[in-house]
Formats: sequence, C-alpha cells, structure tokens
Amino acid sequence: MRRQFGALAGRASALALIVALGVAGPQTVRAQDATATASTPIAQDAAIPSSDELATLLADRVSIRNQNELVAEGNVEVFYKSNRLSAKRVVYDQKADKLYLEGPIRLVQPGQSQAVILASQAELSSDLQNGILLSARMVMARELQLAAARIERRDGAITIMDKVVASSCEVCRTNPTPLWEIRASRVVHNATTRQIVFEDAQFRAAGVPIAYLPRLRLPAPGVRRMTGFLAPQFRTTSGLGPGLLVPYFIALGPSRDLTVTPYFATSRTETLNLRYRQAFNWGKMEWSGALSKDDIRSGTRGYLFGDLEAQLPREFRLTAQLRLVSDDSYLLNYGLGDDDRLWSGVTLERVRRDELIWARAGNVHSLRAGESNSTEPMLSGTGEWIRTFRPAVIGGQGSLRFSTLATRRASNSTVDLNGDGRPDGSDMVRGSLTADWRRNWLFGPGMLGSLEAQFAGDIIETNQDPAFSDTILRGQPTVAAEIRWPWVKTSGRAAYVIEPVAQIVWAPDHLADAPNEDSQLPEFDGGNLFSLTRYPGEDARETGLRANVGLGWTRYDSSGWSLGVAAGRVFRQRDLSQFSQGTGLSGTKSDWLLATHLTTANGLTLSNRALFDDNFSVSRDELRLSRVGNDFDVSAGYLWLEKNPAEGRDDNMSELMLDTGWRWGNGWSGTLSTRYDFTAERAARAKLGLRYQTECIAVDLSLSRRFTSSTSVAPETDFGLSVQLVGFGASGGAPARRTCGG
Repeated sequence: MRRQFGALAGRASALALIVALGVAGPQTVRAQDATATASTPIAQDAAIPSSDELATLLADRVSIRNQNELVAEGNVEVFYKSNRLSAKRVVYDQKADKLYLEGPIRLVQPGQSQAVILASQAELSSDLQNGILLSARMVMARELQLAAARIERRDGAITIMDKVVASSCEVCRTNPTPLWEIRASRVVHNATTRQIVFEDAQFRAAGVPIAYLPRLRLPAPGVRRMTGFLAPQFRTTSGLGPGLLVPYFIALGPSRDLTVTPYFATSRTETLNLRYRQAFNWGKMEWSGALSKDDIRSGTRGYLFGDLEAQLPREFRLTAQLRLVSDDSYLLNYGLGDDDRLWSGVTLERVRRDELIWARAGNVHSLRAGESNSTEPMLSGTGEWIRTFRPAVIGGQGSLRFSTLATRRASNSTVDLNGDGRPDGSDMVRGSLTADWRRNWLFGPGMLGSLEAQFAGDIIETNQDPAFSDTILRGQPTVAAEIRWPWVKTSGRAAYVIEPVAQIVWAPDHLADAPNEDSQLPEFDGGNLFSLTRYPGEDARETGLRANVGLGWTRYDSSGWSLGVAAGRVFRQRDLSQFSQGTGLSGTKSDWLLATHLTTANGLTLSNRALFDDNFSVSRDELRLSRVGNDFDVSAGYLWLEKNPAEGRDDNMSELMLDTGWRWGNGWSGTLSTRYDFTAERAARAKLGLRYQTECIAVDLSLSRRFTSSTSVAPETDFGLSVQLVGFGASGGAPARRTCGG
C-alpha cells in the first residue's frame, strides 16, 4: 500500500508520495504531518522550491533514516521535469545530494534523442543530470541499442559508455548474434550536437569482424543533416563497368549544404558529382552537376542542372531551371534520366479564385537523334491571363482571356530542308484575345440546357515564312446550344443513370491560315466531345457547323463499385479538311467514340477509350488499368494508334506500358516497370527493383536494361546496389520489425 508523505502533496492520496527534492540552493524536503513510517521531519526550516523545480516520488514504502536519507522501496517512480525514473529501490542522500538506485532501473529522457537507459545499479545526482549506471543499456528513438558495462552522464548532455556493443537489430535467444553490430571500447553521445562517437570501433556482420576504425562518428537517430559520408552505392553498367559512388554530405549551415560524390570505376571513368542546396525565407535553389572523363567519348564530359523557386510579393510564384549537358548520351550513360528534350527558362504564375496569370520563356535543347536544334522552334515564350466574372444583367459566367506565343528558330533559311512542312528558319509572334460567356438553365422534366458564345481574335507576325503574310489579323465568333436530360433509376442495391446529350456548335467555315506551332496534335476523347474546339492551342481553331451527340450509362452499386459506358460522335455540315486521317475527326462524320470505365471498392480502376468508323475499323484504342492496395500496386496501359504522317507517325503504333509494385511480409518489397513496342517487336526499357528493410538494415537492388539505340547511344544494362544501416540519422521508410518466435 503506497502512503502519503508530507504536506506538499496539496491533495490527499492514498497511493502517492510527493516530496520536494530541491535542485536550487540547499537540497531540502519540507515534511509535515508525517505518518506511520515517517515520523521525523527533515530540515524543518528549509524553504520550499518553486513548483517547476519539484520532483514527484511514488513508492510502495518510504522511510527516513539518519535524518538525511530518504529510502523509497517497491515500484519506485521519480518524475522530474521531462525525465522519468523507475527503480526497485531509491535512496536519497540529502547531505551528498545524490540518489542511489537498485535495479531494474529505467530512465526515460524524451529530450535526449528519445533515449531510454536501462541499468542494474546507478548513482545519480538529484536532478538526474550526472552520475554512473552499471550494466546498462541505452535505447535511442526506439531504434539504436547500445549495451555497456558502464554509463556515465555529464550535465545531462554527455553520455559516456565503456565496453559497448551497438546495434539496431532484434536479438533473440535462439539467434543471439545480430545481423550487424559495432563493438567499441568507448562511446560518447552528445545530445547537444546529436552525434555518437565510437572509439576503437570494430564492425561485425553476423558476428564476423569486417572492419576496424580507430574513431567513427555517426549521427544520432532522427538527425537529418550532419556532415559526413552517406550510404555508398555500387553501380555497374555495360558502358562504364563496375563502380562505386561515395557521397559526402557537408552541412554549411542550417539552410545550406553541399554533397560531393566521387564515382570510382574500374579505370573506365573518372567522375565527380556535386550538389548544392540552399533555402531562403522566400524560396529555395538547387544546383547539381558533374565532370567526367571516360572511354565512351574523348574529352571532358558533364552536365549542369539548376532549379530555383521563389515566392514573390502579391502572391506571385517564380520558378527557373537550367539544363546544360555536354553531349547527347551523357545523361543516359550515367543514369541521370531519360529526358531527351532539356528545357531551360523561367516561369511566373499567380492563381486566384477568379484570375490566372501564367508566363513562361525559355529554350529547348534536343538530344533526339535526327532532330536539329537549329530548325526546330527551340526558343519560345508563352503567357496567358484569364479573368472570370458573372455579369449581373444576363447572368451566367463569363471569362476574358489574353494569351501570347512567340517562337524562334536559329536557322535563317526560308526553305523546308528537313521536310516538316515549315521553312527551317520560320519565326512567329501571336497575340490572342478570347471572350467567352456561358449560362445554364434547368427546365421541364429535369432537363438542363445551356448557351455559350465566344469570340476569339488573333494578331500574328511572321518572319522568314514565304507561305504567310508578315501580319495576319483574324477573328472567329462561335455560338453553341446544348441540352442534357439525365434519367435516374434505383433498383435493388444499385442506381442507374442514363444521360443523352446533344450540342449544336456554329462557327464560320473559313479562318485565315496561320503558322501552327501549338496545335499540331489534336485529340478526340470524352473530355472534349462537347468542347468548342479539339485543338490544344490557339494557332488553329475548329470551324464550321457541327453537331456533337453522346449517350452515357452508369451503374452505381451499393457495394462500392461502378460501371460506366459512354458513346459519342461529331456530325459536320461539310468536310472542311481541318483534321488529318488518324485523328478520328476527319470527314463529315467523325469516328465513333466509345469509352468505358470500371471502378471497384478495393481500388481497381479499368478504363478504355476507342475510336472506330462505321466499318468498325479502329483508329485509336487506349486501355488503362490501375490498382492501389496495401500489398500490391499496378499501373498498366496499352495504346494502339493508326499511322498518321501528318503527326510524324509513318507506321502504326502499338505499345504496352507496365509499372507495378508489391510488398511482401518481413520487409520485402519490389518494383517492375517496362515499356514494350509491338511494332518494333522489342522492349524499349525494363527495370526491376528489389528492397529489403528491417529494423536494422535497408538493402536496395536494381537492374535495368535500355534496349533502344541511336547514332549516339547503344543499348545498356545497369545494375545498382545500396546498403544502409538503419538506426543512424533519418533512415526513413517504414521498416518491418522482426519478432522472436517461440
């Protein structure tokens, strides 16, 4: 039975004993009304410490001996500030101002890297900041364990351990040898700098000594930024051979860092990678680059990438990026990505509830074989301003949009030598103003009608293009009327929705021709079946009188799955030769659009979009499958396109894309991705990844193969291996903790 001792409790409790162990000035306890085993007061005239300096003591039995010693026995617990101490027996010597503890002892320090110290015996100061613990074990952030013969605490920030075995692996009776461990004669943990220093360190794997270091410094668990080596990565490729990347991280301050990564390979490459990052109050920037000398190409090779993000006044956001590379194959050779068009430039944007401002200017550098950087519009600038409003007189919603586009080619030629249909040196600048209004009405037996009107005007300046005037002025009005009539039925456990839609759109049959830079790849899908135009940009606009019709059917099941089917078609008054064969939009009647969509309660989504004519000849078919689950993810797609020379597609396209990830038990996970070209009868790329992560180790294994080739790159195989010890620094992820059986 725990008993109350002293008047400082402030409230009666049959189970609690609260005493003041002062830590400022003379260490005294004021005790009045002592009961039973405590009848002699200690230091009757001593002052009571302030409330934030009081310690709380809970125990089954308390006694006082020699007038200066307080003895607590049985389930003893001491609470002082953020520390919590539990022991079998505690003796407080007021004269020496020390605590003598008998185990099992448990000391919890939330502020010390979430450290917990377990020991059999201890001698500590009354504030728990100094002392010695014997046969002790320190657990940091529930990850790293350090067993020591002796632990000494200094000023609450320094912990010194002797004869230490450190590991984050689970140790079982049936398998007492951890997967890895570090043995050291002495270990010092600094809670202020959050560093752990091992002296005379020996690293062992499965009990076998592998390496010896006279001094080893590692970050404490949870540390995200500290100067030192990061986990190395082994990489071997068919072009560079086996090699090792050893990153060294340098913390230049709380907001800056530099990572230096030499690439040590078997005499086939000498590479130094650099990455610099800095954060500001207004944004951040990052620079990365490398210099290489290898036997793939003569001379010095390399790349330089830069990224900047800035928050400007009045809610504007500025981003900028720089992409420079020495040659077309460097990024592929060194596994830096598959980008074959590198854009460098700046972007300015602001998004508000009724306004959008967006502008971008920059240059594209192409790495594609057969694509010239002098005859393509690599230098370009574009911008738009959109404002929406609700007119009070006529109702509905209106919008005003101003956009601009400028492109420039490095060539000065006025003839088409590369066969793309444009002079090799053609340049243009376009400014467009578009006003739009739309209003909806609900009438009759649940019918929804709408009217829409739009006027678009352009002014275009061309240069070095004999096919067009130097200045082009054009305007196009467009009006549309639409009616929808959704029908809803509930039957049993399901609800059904059928919605027929009809839309009439009128625009003049003729629109002045202009250079087409942003609308070369029109698409026909369910998203633009009832749009005023199917062109993605404004260099081209849809013309003529046309009717867009469609019918949708959807079933919603109460168990959580739904199935939808939609079909539609475009009918034109006359063929104006706006769209090429293969788009599904040519002629007076477009291809039939058929779209299906299935969603299940367990995260599976299946959709298909097909375009076919009256003879069921398919011009486009696109199938997508995705599933997100706890143990398995998949994203797959199949695309078939009919050949269309106008879009640069001289043969039919048939491709399969697959991206999967799965998670087994006991820390195993894997990924698989591939893209297969059925027309070329080969895979373009395949990649396999395997990861094993437990409470003490993370192993990443990757294998990839690029099958494509060109004049600058050859097919290549890439193998990578990375091993990281969990328990030091910010390991990340969600490791699987092994359990001891039996």
